[in-house]
Amino acid sequence: MEKNSLPENGNPRRMFLKTSATALAGFYIVPRHVLGGPGFKAPSDKLRIAGIGVGGKGYSDIKAFYDSGNAEIIALCDVDDERAARSVADYPKAAYYRDYRKMLEKEHQNIDAVSVSTADHNHAVQALSAMQLGKHVYVQKPLTHDIYEARILTKAAEKYKVVTQMGNQGASGDGVRKMREWYAAGLIGEAKSVWCWTDRPVWPQGVEWPKASAKKAPKHLDWNLWLGTAPKKDFTENIHPFNWRGWWDYGTGALGDMACHIMEPPYRILDLGYPIEAECSVGSVYVGEFTRGYFPESCPPSSHITLKFRRPNGSLLDFHWMDGGIKPSRPDELGANEQMGDGGNGVIIEGTRGKMMCDTYGLNPRLLPLSLNDSISVKETLPRVSGNIGGHYAQWVNACIAGYGSKEFQELSSPFSIAGPLTETVLMGNLAIRSYDYREPRADGKYNYPGRDIKLLWDGANMKVTNFDPANEFVKRAYPAGFELANI
Repeated sequence: MEKNSLPENGNPRRMFLKTSATALAGFYIVPRHVLGGPGFKAPSDKLRIAGIGVGGKGYSDIKAFYDSGNAEIIALCDVDDERAARSVADYPKAAYYRDYRKMLEKEHQNIDAVSVSTADHNHAVQALSAMQLGKHVYVQKPLTHDIYEARILTKAAEKYKVVTQMGNQGASGDGVRKMREWYAAGLIGEAKSVWCWTDRPVWPQGVEWPKASAKKAPKHLDWNLWLGTAPKKDFTENIHPFNWRGWWDYGTGALGDMACHIMEPPYRILDLGYPIEAECSVGSVYVGEFTRGYFPESCPPSSHITLKFRRPNGSLLDFHWMDGGIKPSRPDELGANEQMGDGGNGVIIEGTRGKMMCDTYGLNPRLLPLSLNDSISVKETLPRVSGNIGGHYAQWVNACIAGYGSKEFQELSSPFSIAGPLTETVLMGNLAIRSYDYREPRADGKYNYPGRDIKLLWDGANMKVTNFDPANEFVKRAYPAGFELANI
């Protein structure tokens, strides 16, 4: 189904049934539920999904779509046959491909939607290719590898009028809604600062790129297809399927992995837009006495990022991110033996009248001190998602079936109109981190690091750092032939 052949409701099969029923007026039609039994749903009423990246998280994604009862898995795509084996076995009727481009070329008339669960560096080009065919898309977090890509996908969702969702399931949880209601009720006053932290990374970071090896990629893995939009390199062990997260060519570090889960609650609660400033400090790795290692291809072992946002009243909000086990100081209102966040991760929002805290995904929201939670009750004003966090997948499936602009579409938890600016904010932190390692040679053979101990001033509308131009090279990268990000 090409985009220009779609009727307004986005479901030509449903339109055909409606037209046929009108033409056959006067004839007795046996109800579908009688033919198929109670709860029967005809294939024509189900969302036909293709998965790109169907091992690991991709497997659980397509299973969640299928388990919603409103989806069929029509096609599967993965560069690693071994990782894809479980999905291939579970959905034997689905066509299987290694190259997403071939899958979209051959299957686009058979599918309605595409799920993307690949390494970060390939998200944007794969999602946009599907969107340009008029396919609804679900993309794992972070939405994209680069800020420019997030902006493009946000615009594409509106241009092509497709239903979108990012895979930050906590956005569908009750927790973030309860905290929005608390904030709207004025329980903590006006927000002054936000603190977010995670125990990630749980993969190597702050390390040297592995030494060259004569080993070739195993037969079950197409290494060049896995590289996709990344610079071409010889096969390197222990990058795929997990440790890629710690390398800038492929991943976005601890920030990219967890911030869309952890930063999302305060970002939504406070209705934040683009930050105006970013600065950071990062953990160092020493390879000798007074000799700091320099590993520009690898994300740092830990970092503390501070973003600033301009509030509607003109005040500035400090928004802190900490990873690698770094945490903020415990609030005075938290008892000595009371856990901060969920232990490894958490959020604290400090206001002029009080504080509130939650765990990863916005779970377990509570006011501080904890004794307040026994006596304060705020009326629910925001609709809840059926199934809470677990309903994130079904919510997207049902919105796709209902169509762009529908009530279900309007209620989506993380469409690209929301997920795109959130992702840009997350990746702004990585601009500061990457600027930290930017260096320029000196005449004496040493280097200057002009991106350290400064703050980046950010023009969000134009996606540009205005006071340190070298940082702008990380806003948008070059793409190799065959994997270009199309213009829209």
